[in-house]
Amino acid sequence: MSHPVPDPELALEYATGARDAGPLFAEAGRLRDEGKGRTVTYSRKVFIPLTTLCNDTCSYCTFAKPPGAGGEYLEPDEVMTIARLGEQHGCTEALFTLGDRPEQRWPQARQFLAAHGHTTTMSYVQEMTEAVAAETSLFPHANPGLMDDEDLAALRPSNPSMGMMLENISPRLMDEGMPHHRAPDKAPGLRVATIEAAGRTRVPFTTGVLVGIGEGPEEVIESLFVLADLAATWGHIQEIIVQNFRAKADTPMRRSAEPTVDYFARVVAVARWIFGPEMNVQVPPNLTGRYEVYLEAGINDWGGVSPLTIDWVNPEQPWPHLAELEDRTRAAGFTLRPRLPVYPEFMTDEWLDPRMVDKVLGAVDSDGYALAPTVGAAG
Repeated sequence: MSHPVPDPELALEYATGARDAGPLFAEAGRLRDEGKGRTVTYSRKVFIPLTTLCNDTCSYCTFAKPPGAGGEYLEPDEVMTIARLGEQHGCTEALFTLGDRPEQRWPQARQFLAAHGHTTTMSYVQEMTEAVAAETSLFPHANPGLMDDEDLAALRPSNPSMGMMLENISPRLMDEGMPHHRAPDKAPGLRVATIEAAGRTRVPFTTGVLVGIGEGPEEVIESLFVLADLAATWGHIQEIIVQNFRAKADTPMRRSAEPTVDYFARVVAVARWIFGPEMNVQVPPNLTGRYEVYLEAGINDWGGVSPLTIDWVNPEQPWPHLAELEDRTRAAGFTLRPRLPVYPEFMTDEWLDPRMVDKVLGAVDSDGYALAPTVGAAG
């Protein structure tokens, strides 16, 4: 890291409110302005929930469902219909979100895959991202959970970037009664191994933390420092998402307290402080009413925002209309710019598969931001 690494104990004091947050927010804003200026980005995306079956049962999740209760795979023609609708709406990103290794748990998953010529979900992800990359102008961004070097290498030609949230580094969250108790794929060591594998295979990678799922502030800070070390070691982490837990009906955590905006904003500012001026730091705008507060905390990205599909991970939280997002960002003193799922600084031969370079560079302006949607695209 090019800037002085913050002291973890001081970072914790700022996060918890033991110290006045004024200097923290001032430094977070200064660092963001130093590295990113007054430009805030977003990715115009379409959500493709490839399968809602999952090997895990997390206490806060409504995305994953069992067979017969909404757990299923999308058929290839359904995937392409969603992708083409996204293309018509001027989207540039096809976010492939899915449960983690459902064939490990569900015979129905194995049956679907076998009927479609696959033995693993990862192989089906590869087929579908290759089809979207080849047949549409969209750029797939796969978020399929745990991956090894072979998986990442297979997806790299059709995915200019990929992602997986660390969520939290603490194994305590896998204890009985905790949110990851029945989620073997959320083991922190396995998540870290995937992030390291992405570094080895030169994949621009998005990751981050989920705040408010039963962890303590010290575990959030530790998680951020672990990710900072991974970023410094491999150089491949293009974006850190800091996401706030929102309680959902019909989950075991439906009555759990959500993090306050004040606390969460301090965590966001600490993240910017830890990662310095060059990292892209994102907070989703649909999970907080006055989301502008996170601009004050040093973010420079709103993440994927869809003009077409719901947020399948937080379906009860609608996206802000893109015109509203632009207006509110401008009112806070920033310029909103669209980006691809891969950030401008990673649009090089070092990071992109040769089969993806021309398509990526043909879709951006001289600054690496996404070109305006085609004429007639809905918004």
